Amino acid sequence: MIHSTNGIVLRMVKYGETSVIVTILTSRFGIQSYLVNGVRTGGRTGRAHFFQPASLLEMEVYHNELKNLQRIKEVRWRHLYRDLFDDVIKNSVALYMIELLQKCAGQPEPGGEMYDFAEEAFLELDAASREAVANYPVYFALQAARVTGLRILNNHSSRRPAFSVSEGQFVSHSNPSDFPADERISEPLARLLEASSIAELPAIRPGKSVRRALLAALEKYFQYHVPEFGTMKTLPVLHELMDSL
Repeated sequence: MIHSTNGIVLRMVKYGETSVIVTILTSRFGIQSYLVNGVRTGGRTGRAHFFQPASLLEMEVYHNELKNLQRIKEVRWRHLYRDLFDDVIKNSVALYMIELLQKCAGQPEPGGEMYDFAEEAFLELDAASREAVANYPVYFALQAARVTGLRILNNHSSRRPAFSVSEGQFVSHSNPSDFPADERISEPLARLLEASSIAELPAIRPGKSVRRALLAALEKYFQYHVPEFGTMKTLPVLHELMDSL
């Protein structure tokens, strides 16, 4: 049966001589894998450019609940980015976002809120200023935690100065059995939790080392609360590029 759905490309893997297998977060079916034949060819018939990670697409797809690998009938751009593909730093942030989505989004649960959140996030990143981009990975991770039911409680105060990875909130002192979080992150983490839009990010300036510590703490947070979360492979490259901001 043919269905219309929007999609965000998460991953593309070469298959055979001219085909690809594409993992896509869809608005209708959640995360799905599609076999797309004959796209890695030269000339006008090649369509591999549609399937770059973070591409926003409108698709007509064949969907069979009994199959793990679906097919795409038609595909077209839903939105053409201004510079997300060409800007090295924005692209590295996008790859971090994609990895986090893959690790947190249920498969093949319906897309719904997760899709809408992710689409808006990539559009925000594309339009973001350099100053906003510096804090965007942390901001996105905090919003992703909220959407996936892992919201961090912002109860930071002088009486609760320490972030607890296991409890997902600020506490009076770190539990010895908890993952240790760098004490420097508490105030900037609280400020980023308060931020209601990307427009507020440039005013928050934690510094490079604290930004690294924030991302490390959030990785520990997801590792603790998401089974088989593993390690964020995009973080080392993201750290190197973000240090230039």
